[in-house]
Amino acid sequence: MAGGATIELVGLTKRFSGARGGVAALRSVSARIEPGRITGLVGSDGAGKTTLMRVIAGLMAADEGEVRVENAAEVGYMPQSFATYEDLTVADNLALYADLEGVAGAARRARLDELLAFTGLGPFQARLAGRLSGGMRQKLALACALMRPPDALLLDEPSVGVDPLSRRELWEIVSGLAAKGALVLWSTAYLDEAERCAAVLVLHQGRLVYAGPPGSFTGPLAGRTFALYAPAASLRAVQRRAGVQPGIVDAVRRERALRLVVAEGPAPKLADLLAEDERAGAALEPVRPTFEDALVAALRSTAEPSPTPLLAAPAPIADLDRPTARPVEVANLTRRFDSFVAVDSVSFAVERGEIFGLLGPNGAGKSTIFKVLCGLLPPSGGTALIAGIDLSRARAAARERIGYMSQRFSLYGELSVGQNLAFFAGVYGLSGRRKRERIAAVSAEFGLRALEDERAGALPLGHRQRLALAAALLHEPAILFLDEPTSGVDPVTRREFWLRINALAEAGVTVMVSTHFLEEAEYCDRLAILYEGRLIALGSAADLKRAHAPPGTTAPPGIEDAFIALIRAQARAAA
Repeated sequence: MAGGATIELVGLTKRFSGARGGVAALRSVSARIEPGRITGLVGSDGAGKTTLMRVIAGLMAADEGEVRVENAAEVGYMPQSFATYEDLTVADNLALYADLEGVAGAARRARLDELLAFTGLGPFQARLAGRLSGGMRQKLALACALMRPPDALLLDEPSVGVDPLSRRELWEIVSGLAAKGALVLWSTAYLDEAERCAAVLVLHQGRLVYAGPPGSFTGPLAGRTFALYAPAASLRAVQRRAGVQPGIVDAVRRERALRLVVAEGPAPKLADLLAEDERAGAALEPVRPTFEDALVAALRSTAEPSPTPLLAAPAPIADLDRPTARPVEVANLTRRFDSFVAVDSVSFAVERGEIFGLLGPNGAGKSTIFKVLCGLLPPSGGTALIAGIDLSRARAAARERIGYMSQRFSLYGELSVGQNLAFFAGVYGLSGRRKRERIAAVSAEFGLRALEDERAGALPLGHRQRLALAAALLHEPAILFLDEPTSGVDPVTRREFWLRINALAEAGVTVMVSTHFLEEAEYCDRLAILYEGRLIALGSAADLKRAHAPPGTTAPPGIEDAFIALIRAQARAAA
């Protein structure tokens, strides 16, 4: 692999025409990307990251400016939806890309062997790509993109939807390429990845707002970040109030505290943040600012306000038909697909108003459990109860109590926003005046009125997420299932989403959520960790961190460290 490749961006501007008069996706972007390191590309949804990648890759022409690529005979590009073929095996996919790239003879066999070893896919050559986990599919896509060793590698959100362990492995693979001299541009929605980059480019509304080391980006926040320790029972309400208080830029839950970013000026006081009956044992301590703090502050300085600020929690939901029944209860739940056991004797229960998180590697069984609990798949064994109703006997009755937001946002892309809401209202049994009232209510709450005639498939990801959640809440369900709902969205949109979920939980809605953003695990009351269909850990984030610290750890580990240590221990035991 040749070294020394550089990419220089000079005044790049790209405009797209559209129904609303067009938009400038890139606005005079200039930067220099250096070899031998990973440069992160971050920004909000619609900031221009994918457009910039496509312009650099030569797949799209800029309207103004130019891209200067030096010392790069080979440029590899991995788009968000990389075209691996699901009905071909791993080996067949690699062979196809070798043919397309003209890699033949002895060099072909050597390169295939190298890529299989490099990505750890050697034992899976005969597996169909469609049967791979999300992390393994991304490794296959990366191997295809690397068929000819590139001097420059462009990766457009390669880790979206990938579990934390696979993300770390993917990062290690790409870091090895950078260490050999390759230029790597890595677009990401995971800010812990951005913080590990040697340099970052921050885009917002098509403009480059920062270029340089991630550590320097946090400088303006010195003295403006705090941890607020308050009674656990009050944290959700305090977060909701803080999120709309003047002078508070960001308020996000981290285990048993709120992390606050405040505007310039005097530091806040407990009396400004807490009601009098919440101050016993409370504390406000300064903490070091992070890259995420700085990015959220930068994005919020120019972002549109939330569609409906949540100044108060929603009215409590009506009690379930069987108020003594737990909203969700499973015992020895099993689900088989032919000889494959996707869920293996899993047992847990979820209380009213609880936020319960499902974590696990890709393929651990999270989505399968959701589909069983939503009545979309029958259990193969055990029992699954929704509000005391046995899903094996009365799936239709149980489904009336639940709302479901699927992993891939089950919207109809060719229908407008209004048509999607009307369709889902009918699916949930709403009609007449009640249907019109609920559509109007969620449209107002989620800021969808102005988008009523827009095609759902053309909306930015954050707006599609709003629409999908609004559709799931049309019938005011007592139980809400959210399957990786924030995958790929920017941190501001993710906070807006969780502010609403916390308010629903305050009103008594039971929420089950699966996620690969492990900082979201801190927002959950309890977590269940799955591995190869089995439940391997159950408890709060704090309990799991204490119980599963990596060997040799003296300080309390982060939730990601504990999760990875637990999964690796399971893998060693299975081997």
